Amino acid sequence: MHPLHRLPLLVVVLLLPAAAWGLAPPRFPGSSHPRARANAVGGYEYETRYFRQRLDHFSFPGVEDDDAFFQQRYLVGRGGGWAGRGGPIFFYCGNEGDIAWFAANSGLVWEAAPRLAALVHRYYGESMPFGSKAKAYNNSKSLAYLTTEQALADFAVLLADLKRNLSAEGSPVVLFGGSYGGMLAAWMRLKYPHIAVGALASSSPILQFEDIVPSAIFYDLVSDDFRRESISCFQTIKESWKALDDQANGEDGLLKLSKTFHLCQTLKTSEELSDWLSSAYSYLAMVDYPIPSEFLMPLPANPIKEVCRKIDSQPEGTSTLERIYAGVNVYYNYTGTVGCFDLNDDPHGMGGWDWQACTEMVMPMSYSEDRSMFPPYKFDYASYAEGCINSFGVKPRPRWISTEFGGHDIATVLEKFGSNIIFFNGLLDPWSGGGVLKNISESIIAIVAPLGAHHIDLRPATPEDPDWLVSLRESELKIISGWLSDYYGARGALFQPGALKDSSAC
Repeated sequence: MHPLHRLPLLVVVLLLPAAAWGLAPPRFPGSSHPRARANAVGGYEYETRYFRQRLDHFSFPGVEDDDAFFQQRYLVGRGGGWAGRGGPIFFYCGNEGDIAWFAANSGLVWEAAPRLAALVHRYYGESMPFGSKAKAYNNSKSLAYLTTEQALADFAVLLADLKRNLSAEGSPVVLFGGSYGGMLAAWMRLKYPHIAVGALASSSPILQFEDIVPSAIFYDLVSDDFRRESISCFQTIKESWKALDDQANGEDGLLKLSKTFHLCQTLKTSEELSDWLSSAYSYLAMVDYPIPSEFLMPLPANPIKEVCRKIDSQPEGTSTLERIYAGVNVYYNYTGTVGCFDLNDDPHGMGGWDWQACTEMVMPMSYSEDRSMFPPYKFDYASYAEGCINSFGVKPRPRWISTEFGGHDIATVLEKFGSNIIFFNGLLDPWSGGGVLKNISESIIAIVAPLGAHHIDLRPATPEDPDWLVSLRESELKIISGWLSDYYGARGALFQPGALKDSSAC
């Protein structure tokens, strides 16, 4: 089993990009006949609109090129009209998945925003170049425009056009994003500082490249989360990989495994099941929230605790693999409504991430020998590259992200050349290992929550939220308030976090 075959999604925010091998009612901009429709998700109302976006921001195709533009989907909050000329705009940077899914799980932005816009990432959801997903994903030539650089330019072009059409050129923009979206928010603040006054980059592993952090850190943190709940649970999982391989190598082994784990189709290889299990453990660590959630799957509060309870409480004589099934069933079927499991299911439309992971988003992943509950594996770039060549006909550029956005000696670089970025990380989130965990300057702030999980700060507020989470969100909004107060300066228009909802026009 290789840790990068299904790289856990960077739960990212409203614009989008992917799994790896080895071990991934003012006038709005757009066409002259913009399509618009009202929607509501997670209790938040928005309009869906489309913007005529340039396919390639960095070249000049002929005027007769029919594919030079595509319709890019974006959301505009509908809460009572926009906040008036000069009021701040909160912009949510999209991720590698369906925009409505991310919108429903980004309550902080909706609940605080004076006015809100969010753009669907190119090549995700309905934002498909060349007219369809089939054509957009046809080959490496059609996929060549799925890059972080093109996505950031999409943001910049839309925001400039949006402000111009709303007579809102003086409105400051604050960027928000989580996971991959958080990375985009941070990088956009650095690359386009004239577009946005600041960024909240939640759970954004901008250091998870090359050898900036240890390649085993992600899965070590996943393992730590399970060990924290139960040593016996951790040990059962650690022993299960050998049991799985032994079963697979026996007579009718793949068929028996398929029945044990209630799979819809018979396994072709044991690696398919190993990847499925590994994905469950990784996602559980990411969303180990202290309250129930439905972000990735419908889950109870403290889901790892529940998984380990299931594994540890099976009757004496229950096999290791039967215990494992009882545990992962919490993740994949907590509602009890799933009859069988499709290992190839992609409910959130994140397939484009495979391409991104094979081009520029190369995040080395390993399994350590002692600390990990996964079988030892050291990242092998040659094997990784071979998988990408076989799948897409492209060779990864593992050093491109640090060349384009930085990463090495991040504290020195950001202290000298960056400002107004909040990096949030919850230490239960395995992506925190690639995040910025210490303050870098007075305006490059790290907020760390020891009991926090994947961009929990962005999630909708609930009456069950622990006090530390409520206080954390207030701190973030207070910092953002300071950015906006600095921006307005002599105009005397101050931004008061406590009054956000009253003036909100989500």
